[in-house]
Amino acid sequence: MKDILTRLDSRFVIERKDETRSNLVFITVKKPVAIEVITYLRDYEGFRHLVLISAVDYIERNVFQLTYLLHNYQLHVDIGVRVEIDRQHPQMDSIHHLWAAAGVYQRELHEMFGIDFPGSPHVAEPMILEGWDNIPPMRKEFDTKKYAEETYFPREGRFKQDPREVMEIKLYPVDTEVKYGIKQVVRKRRGH
Repeated sequence: MKDILTRLDSRFVIERKDETRSNLVFITVKKPVAIEVITYLRDYEGFRHLVLISAVDYIERNVFQLTYLLHNYQLHVDIGVRVEIDRQHPQMDSIHHLWAAAGVYQRELHEMFGIDFPGSPHVAEPMILEGWDNIPPMRKEFDTKKYAEETYFPREGRFKQDPREVMEIKLYPVDTEVKYGIKQVVRKRRGH
């Protein structure tokens, strides 16, 4: 992996390198060279498999971070190519011409984050969210709780539980039986 990183350094400006383990490294590059770096890794360094493309919403910095995870079957190593794109105008060049499967990942990122990949086939067609008229649901400003409360209605037999109380009951059942007055409920869960 060190030889690959040395060759990458000699050809491209690598903003950052993070070695997670001996067979997994993440590199961060600028948007204008990202596709060139990915193509180089595929064509010259043997990273023939696109494992995934993912995104992280850094709303506080006004960027999305895309990660392209690539695998080299001969060396049994992975490299993640990270690139940050503007959150206000989220657009990235498509890599569907390198891997057909990239089209599916790009379509998902378009639907869930609103990131556009011009030229990618069917990128704007819905995959899961047919008829969706809200902001993309994986963006940080999307209020999941508010959406659920406005969209779904309470059903008979459903009840709310405080996660802290549930964990206390699971971890310390004898101590919490008295505290929460749930002796019979705890016994039923244990099968008594």
